[in-house]
Amino acid sequence: MNVRSWSSLFQSGAGSMAANEDEQAVQDQEGYQLLWRMRGGLEDVLLGKPDTVRLAMTALLAGGHLLLEDVPGVGKTVLARAFAKAVGGQFGRIQFTSDLQPADVTGGSVWDGMQRDFVYRPGPVMNHVVLADELNRTTPRTQSALLEAMEERSVTVDGTTRLLPEPFMLIATQNPLRDEGTFPLPEAQLDRFMMRLSIGYPAPADEIRMLEHNGSTGALGKMKGLMSPEQWLLLQRQTQLVHVHHALLAYVVDIAAATRIAPQLALGASPRASRDWVRAAQASACMDGRGYAIPDDFKGTAVPVLAHRLVLNPQHEADGWKQASILERIIQERPLPKQPAAGSRRVQ
Repeated sequence: MNVRSWSSLFQSGAGSMAANEDEQAVQDQEGYQLLWRMRGGLEDVLLGKPDTVRLAMTALLAGGHLLLEDVPGVGKTVLARAFAKAVGGQFGRIQFTSDLQPADVTGGSVWDGMQRDFVYRPGPVMNHVVLADELNRTTPRTQSALLEAMEERSVTVDGTTRLLPEPFMLIATQNPLRDEGTFPLPEAQLDRFMMRLSIGYPAPADEIRMLEHNGSTGALGKMKGLMSPEQWLLLQRQTQLVHVHHALLAYVVDIAAATRIAPQLALGASPRASRDWVRAAQASACMDGRGYAIPDDFKGTAVPVLAHRLVLNPQHEADGWKQASILERIIQERPLPKQPAAGSRRVQ
């Protein structure tokens, strides 16, 4: 179904809800212009990768965390730093190595001679935007230090739980597992990343442009803050007001259930994955200035949100199967809703 059909359905089915002031804020032009300016700035830094930039913004706008997986040198760290500069606020970077300890991430208690007591010294995770560089270079023990922060938005040190600043966004990078000295991320941690993206090599013309402009770091140095953390938090909250029709919610559940019984998979999509898929679709709608989700919002975010959470059976993995190809086959076998029934629904 095209955008116009879903738009008319939203207007007729939502009725009085569409007049609500909070829902009008979703389509606020100032917010849309801020997102558009940010997208343009990020595309100037990461040349020739508009789809990657859009998906990265979608994941973070939805309140999720982002995993960038690719070979070294293609711009993973640059994209993360550019986003941090655009949003403003406090920025923390953690360079993960094999000898890094959990306290190096969360912070810990140290002896203060002046107070004659142990005091808490915050770790780099206590920032609005945190870059976890080469996350799979560190041991599982240190990787697990991020689990609570990613889901509960808090850290517990010495029995005391401390809330992270709002908004909190984790952008992690990792090298392919074939590299020596890497530790695969556990399923519980992969499930906490809203999206996994791969940047890939630039096209020859884009690589020439990058060299002419002194590399991507030159554009990064010129980039300025486009908003405050409070403005970004407001945009995230407005995203939650985007309407999702019941037929689309049923479609999400149908796809998730199909992954759980697929013979090629040992582990399918979790309920958290279904929730994140809906939130990503809502953010995708906001990126286009809409207050309602359409099927294309789900189609465009399906693989980045779901594929990395799926676990192949050993036999199919040995045969060269890929999670993305299995997911795409499942989606092809279950077409998107054509003519939903009347009514609309807000997802919060």
